[in-house]
Amino acid sequence: MTPNPLEELTLEQLRRRTSMKWRAYPADVLPLWVAEMDVNLAPEVAQAIHRAVDAGDTGYPHGKGYATAVSEFAGRRWQWDGLSVGRTRVVPDVMLGVVELLRLVTDRGDTVIVNSPVYAPFYAFVSHDGRNVAEAPLGADGRIDLDALEDAFHQARNQAGRNGKVGYLLCNPHNPTGAVHTADELSAVAALARQYDIAVVSDEIHAPLILPGARFTPYLSVPGAENALALTSASKAWNLAGLKAALAVAGPESAADLRRMPEEVGHGASHLGLIGHTAAFSSAGDWLDALLRGLDENRTLLAHLVNEHLPGVRLLHPQGTYLAWLDCRELGFDEEHSDGIKVVSDLSGPARWFVAHARVALSSGHVFGTGGAGHVRLNFATSQAILTEAITRMGRAVRERA
Repeated sequence: MTPNPLEELTLEQLRRRTSMKWRAYPADVLPLWVAEMDVNLAPEVAQAIHRAVDAGDTGYPHGKGYATAVSEFAGRRWQWDGLSVGRTRVVPDVMLGVVELLRLVTDRGDTVIVNSPVYAPFYAFVSHDGRNVAEAPLGADGRIDLDALEDAFHQARNQAGRNGKVGYLLCNPHNPTGAVHTADELSAVAALARQYDIAVVSDEIHAPLILPGARFTPYLSVPGAENALALTSASKAWNLAGLKAALAVAGPESAADLRRMPEEVGHGASHLGLIGHTAAFSSAGDWLDALLRGLDENRTLLAHLVNEHLPGVRLLHPQGTYLAWLDCRELGFDEEHSDGIKVVSDLSGPARWFVAHARVALSSGHVFGTGGAGHVRLNFATSQAILTEAITRMGRAVRERA
């Protein structure tokens, strides 16, 4: 059995890294914020990249190998054979892909709906490209509230008029709550999108990271979603954010939309990135299984640690991703409100307090939009020793404050 990748690196080894996670804060801070995992590369991915470098194979990308690997992975993991290689395009990364896909189905000044609280760059990327963001808040359980979504669809459609365009940017699975949307939920979303003539783009970057007890459903696989677009990548599940490559996928009815994407968009993907991502989807399944076992163990540990050390904090049980959403409102930390678009490194409320008093860096809930204030997002893709130390520090700081 493949060893748990989360237990291979020591804190000393991790501190030698030069990525954002390990260099944004002083060395005494434990970083459990940005979505980087504390793992080595899967051996199959590392070997593929090394072979390319050793051969000087560092030119321009070519071919459909990446799309084929994702399609075959979807068949093995999700029993979905509807990912047609002919309805795919390579894009530099998922968020740049989101922008390009929304350009195909909306115009500047149009409205794009999101389910808040949601991944902070949704607001920034969509707004910076001239679209207006409207929110359909999640329910208290961290899942899609279909009534709220219909209200948002209805209002946006009325404002746009009969011939106007409206987009919906779905996060599937959802970041930051870790909800894995069910087939029934997604079918209801698709029915609403058809009813109100809403163009759906589904961000499925966390799709391989489904923990025991849940099952991933690709949005394009549900009835009614044939006219939608989706994006995926190996960057989260195999820790390849620095190797740029993602895949845009069209449903059968949206293939013509995807064909309108300018050819030069695909030039931003890295050849080495495509090699690494292709190897991940095609060959590194055993490593992913070991990672998922480790994440499941960490999810259980985190629940115990929060219950023991942070009794005033409510942990929303994540079904997927390696991100946990913690409600810290009972702790009574003041929120510092600021205008404008928030970025992932902005701090307010409990996240600001915990980095100052516990030396633990978390993502601040307020950057995720309405409903995020008073919360933090915690990345539990680390060793159990680091996770235990982090929650212990947080609990000690809260007790000393009382």
